Amino acid sequence: MAGHGARGRSGGRPTLEEVAARAGVGRGTVSRVINGSPRVSDATRAAVEAAVAELGYVPNTAARALAANRTDAIALVVPEPETRFFAEPYFSDMLKGVGAELSETEMQLLLIFAGNDRERQRLAQYLAAHRVDGVLLVSVHADDPLPDLLSQLEIPAVISGPRSAGETLPSVDSDNYGGARSAVEHLLARGCGRIAHITGRLDVYGAQRRIDGYRDALRDAGHEVDELLIEPGDFSEGGGRRAMSVLLERHPDLDAVFAASDVTAAGARQTLRDAGRRIPDDVALVGYDDSAIARHMDPPLTSVRQPIEEMGRRMIDLLLTEIADRRPSASRGLERRRVVLATKLVPRLSA
Repeated sequence: MAGHGARGRSGGRPTLEEVAARAGVGRGTVSRVINGSPRVSDATRAAVEAAVAELGYVPNTAARALAANRTDAIALVVPEPETRFFAEPYFSDMLKGVGAELSETEMQLLLIFAGNDRERQRLAQYLAAHRVDGVLLVSVHADDPLPDLLSQLEIPAVISGPRSAGETLPSVDSDNYGGARSAVEHLLARGCGRIAHITGRLDVYGAQRRIDGYRDALRDAGHEVDELLIEPGDFSEGGGRRAMSVLLERHPDLDAVFAASDVTAAGARQTLRDAGRRIPDDVALVGYDDSAIARHMDPPLTSVRQPIEEMGRRMIDLLLTEIADRRPSASRGLERRRVVLATKLVPRLSA
């Protein structure tokens, strides 16, 4: 065994095939271990790593990339303006999770914004040249053409939250429906009876599911759903201020607000204060995300925690699996996976 040293059977550098033979596995399995794919058991990974160490195998990254038509790069695509990306903690937390998981591989991460038609057209040309091995799509709206473009180009992709119930791409999301239910049930339990909801963007499936959770929690508690207590927002602070103004004009007697994000809740809080409403004495307030904003608000904001960093890590796991499995998309259609992570209500002084 030790006779092999750092030389293969041919007397030259050890090959991938020789590593596979030493580990007792197939060539593809060795490739998946070297590329950091999660689709390998711990025992198999250990056997391959031991064979790599015994033979002194050193992967030739450039040759491997060329032979496999690989670039060793992943794009994180955000179909939003840069201003929103840097203003909302959701995106930085997602990027943190993606970066942490990707740091264990040799992959490079490219951050690409596609918030307007020109940027989307430029991105389409870039992707058509197959300059990345896979794409993570974050904050995708229902009518966004990018997911379909990726499917046409057969570029592996994972989406953060499905576009609809019939999403065909692998996706990672939090339990938006259950999170919204827990927020409303908490407000009902503390005696609130006129609970308003400021939504997220209605072309985002997760925002639609939060509305569903809001409505069902009220109905299941024996309350009628007053549609005038629901006002569209866009996940932004300005949207929260505007929606809160409309709601107060329609329903000055409202006693609670469930906002679709912490940033939106911060905007709603400002409008409530300007109107002389005390939080939580006059109006209880609940947000969504459990970001740093929630902890630093005055009073601290009750919020629904979604594990955003974990979502980023799971997206990378799914994407590496897609990249490692290069069969035509039609043949692996039934294996598409949708990961939904649990949410948790974090009570604080605002409700």
